[in-house]
Amino acid sequence: MSEKIDFSHVRFLVVDTNRLMCQLVKDILMMLGCTQVTTARDSEKAIANLRAGGYDVLITEWNLKPRSGLELLDWMRTDGGSPDRMMPVIMLTANSEVEYVMESRDKGVTEFLAKPFTADGMYRRLVSVIARPRDFVSVKGYFGPDRRRQQIPFEGPDRRQQKPE
Repeated sequence: MSEKIDFSHVRFLVVDTNRLMCQLVKDILMMLGCTQVTTARDSEKAIANLRAGGYDVLITEWNLKPRSGLELLDWMRTDGGSPDRMMPVIMLTANSEVEYVMESRDKGVTEFLAKPFTADGMYRRLVSVIARPRDFVSVKGYFGPDRRRQQIPFEGPDRRQQKPE
């Protein structure tokens, strides 16, 4: 935890069906200096909280009811009723197989953290989404943070209709 970030002004919504996991995540966030942490135990309560506004980061479990964490993420990124389509979303789940990570990425997750996790792992994800936010991309079939993690020069013809500014 070399980079020191002040999280006291950041408002978090933590969503997990497991009460103890909600409390554990909240305790870790508080230990890291977060002072504004709300928890929800299902996706509908999470949506109600998000619609009420006032959150900067969503941390959600994949396995939620009645909508999954992935469906909650999809709602955040694509629904016209979403209060903040660009809010950072950390997927916190035991479903850490490659297909889950890829599906989360393709739905617009900002960071992925596999359970069991450490406070340092949580801290690194928080630094990533708060101190080093990624640009958002809006193309047919995808809205979310830029999925590229490396700057690799493109080799081939430039076929973009509009040049970047």
